[in-house]
Amino acid sequence: QLQNKILILTICAAGIGGTFQYGYNISIINAPASYIQVFMNTTWLERMGVPLDSNMVLLLWSFTVSAYPLGGLTGAVVAGPMAIMLGRKMSLLLNNVFVIIAAALSGCSRMAKSFEMIMLSRFFTGVNAGVSMNIQPMYLAESAPKKLRGAVALTSASFTALGLVLGQVVGLRELLGGEESWPFLLASNVVPALIQLTALPWFPESPRYLLIDRGDKESCISALQKLRGTSDLSAELEEMLAEQAAVKGQRAKNPWELFQNPALRWQLVSIVVLSSAMQLCGNDSMYFYAAYVFQEAGIPEDKIPYVVIGTGSCELITSVTCNMIIDYAGRRPLLLGGYIFMAGWAIVFMVALSQQTQISWMPYLSMACIFAYILSFGIGPAGVTGVLPTEVFDQMSRPAAYMICGSLLWFNLFLVGTAFPFIVKSLAHFCYIPFLVVCVCTALYVWFFLPETKGKSFLEISEEFRKRNFKTKTRGGFYKGPEEIKTTTL
Repeated sequence: QLQNKILILTICAAGIGGTFQYGYNISIINAPASYIQVFMNTTWLERMGVPLDSNMVLLLWSFTVSAYPLGGLTGAVVAGPMAIMLGRKMSLLLNNVFVIIAAALSGCSRMAKSFEMIMLSRFFTGVNAGVSMNIQPMYLAESAPKKLRGAVALTSASFTALGLVLGQVVGLRELLGGEESWPFLLASNVVPALIQLTALPWFPESPRYLLIDRGDKESCISALQKLRGTSDLSAELEEMLAEQAAVKGQRAKNPWELFQNPALRWQLVSIVVLSSAMQLCGNDSMYFYAAYVFQEAGIPEDKIPYVVIGTGSCELITSVTCNMIIDYAGRRPLLLGGYIFMAGWAIVFMVALSQQTQISWMPYLSMACIFAYILSFGIGPAGVTGVLPTEVFDQMSRPAAYMICGSLLWFNLFLVGTAFPFIVKSLAHFCYIPFLVVCVCTALYVWFFLPETKGKSFLEISEEFRKRNFKTKTRGGFYKGPEEIKTTTL
């Protein structure tokens, strides 16, 4: 049970201007795509006197779309230094500046007759998403009590899914998705930013950051009292002080230092595998297929946007469900189940696509596969992946770990977005084979190598990984001394 409403309100204040923006900005660009391409052509015609050919329009559009993951990659890289120097809460607040700049650029683009402003706007929106995707789960997991850490950090995925659905709803023609209103649709992301700027300053900074990074015990106790209410804080404070003692004399690490440290080998491999798999598993590509499959199933074209909202709602429902069960079921079963089910549905989906024109009821099976695939992704991989870097790394390595995680996430998003049309062209109905391989390999990795982190303190998790990292050395009795010392460095 959550004993204090302050924690719930902190989650909402961080989420609305945080990962909500990632989901929202991914989906709002889909509705006005054709209008923006027409705007690019007419703007060019007015400037140069000649229209753009269709390939050039497509190239400009792909630049506009890829500016978002490029901004996200930039945001992921700056998020680490921001989290260390400014703190978790202040970083989230300052991050809204990027969205305000982006909203001003896209809102004024038609008036200024500049499609370049839209590209720049998408880049800044990406920077905002890159920062929040890294810092929000870190801030929330560090602020949550141990028994609720998974559920609290996982709200980041729920806010992403909520943003996705609301973006789809606001992008409907009846609201802001029409030809006249698309600049307002692209600028509407300023609203969540203003809500966060108003609400978040009232809530405390991460207690762990205050104590371990800043050495400010009084502020840490004050933040804990706000977040936990009147409950006894001595056990939690003792655990934090033990963690502070374990990293005493260390400074925050850089990403390349994590690769050089043998004590962090398995933690690093785990987050690299899981962060890459999250984008390479083909979930986002299901949205690419959704409109085509729904059309084949006989849904009228003007009704398809409403059915697509159902796909986003699937992700929202499962991420909220996952929120409720993560601290009971554990991290491993949710990841394992998610990837195994996705592998199964990928096979069914490819069979259904290949028989789409031969068997009358196959489009309906394809449709069911799309929903089932997204549900399987939402129940485990979508949320648990973002929680793990907080749990498996110590306070000094955590920001660098999130930088690596975030960079992989955005790079792979860009990679899949660029490569998927070519995969479809070359493999046709069997385009999901690469994604099937990723799902199977990730499930095998989780089964054999990932330990459970449910209900354990950060030091206990570090100790478990330490045993794995030095397994070969600890067999010899002579290694006893350094083994003791290693515990204090994690």
